[in-house]
Amino acid sequence: MTADPRFWQPDVTVATVVVDGGRVLVVEERVEGRLVLNQPAGHLEPDEPIVDAAIRETREETGWDVRPTAFVGAYQWKAPSVSLGGAERTYVRFAFVAEPLHFDPARELDEGIVRAVWMTPAELRAASSRHRSPLVWRVVEDALAGRRYPLELVRALG
Repeated sequence: MTADPRFWQPDVTVATVVVDGGRVLVVEERVEGRLVLNQPAGHLEPDEPIVDAAIRETREETGWDVRPTAFVGAYQWKAPSVSLGGAERTYVRFAFVAEPLHFDPARELDEGIVRAVWMTPAELRAASSRHRSPLVWRVVEDALAGRRYPLELVRALG
């Protein structure tokens, strides 16, 4: 089925960069038969405020409750069609820095998530061939470089 060329919309996603003790929280997940690394990230759900989505996705994928402290930025990426079974998709990712609050080791993680793991930035960068997308390192690199904007830049109305 071909999409109507008069109507297009990107996939809106959220991601968090959680840093503790010099390590970054990442998820190892199985995607199309590959074991890849990503930030805690996922799709915005209908009627969900963007910041709330980041908190929810982090909890569902890692077992960690977090508190977003800053907005890192909005990123746009067009995924090549070969990585998605022939369909091109454009992603718009809203990325946040968050601090870890509480870990629930009994929490069942989202389907496809193998585990949450803490990695040093050097370990994460060295594993770039396993990153789910170029967004992974770009967002972490920006966050570690101190890119921070007030959360008030991302507002939910209504």
